[in-house]
Amino acid sequence: MARIGKPHGLNGQCTVQVLTDEPHRRFALGAQLITQPAHHGPLTVSSSQVINGRWVLGFDGVLDRSGAQQLRDVILLTVVDANQRPDDPQEFYDHHLRGCHCLIEGQEVGQVRAVLHGGAQDLLEVVDHHGKVTLVPFVEALVPLVDITARRMVLTPPPGLFEEPPA
Repeated sequence: MARIGKPHGLNGQCTVQVLTDEPHRRFALGAQLITQPAHHGPLTVSSSQVINGRWVLGFDGVLDRSGAQQLRDVILLTVVDANQRPDDPQEFYDHHLRGCHCLIEGQEVGQVRAVLHGGAQDLLEVVDHHGKVTLVPFVEALVPLVDITARRMVLTPPPGLFEEPPA
């Protein structure tokens, strides 16, 4: 959800690198966040604001710059109710996508095993029934339909993406 960065000011606040599409929801006052490594948490948000385009959070019990510095590079996580959906209907939580059946022109080509983040574009890791893995950029042009309720998605990949290379 986020990675804690450098301290901000002298009162224990920290900058954070946001890795969630819903920071206003996740960084609300009183939100309790799980940490990796676990011995740093859980952390409870005591202040939350955007300063010069960057999120700055304060946490209960972190009162000075030294305490904030000790949290640098800690990963912040949260538990999301399995039935909760993002506010934007075009957004999905990873756990909603894992296991979805992928169809091309009505034919199943595999299931989503994972959603990979970190590059310029999120990728769906699709595994076919032979165990072959295909990475599909998770963009509307290639994944025009996602039906979480039916656990399926329609793919319109470019030619060759799901074809076997010549022997």
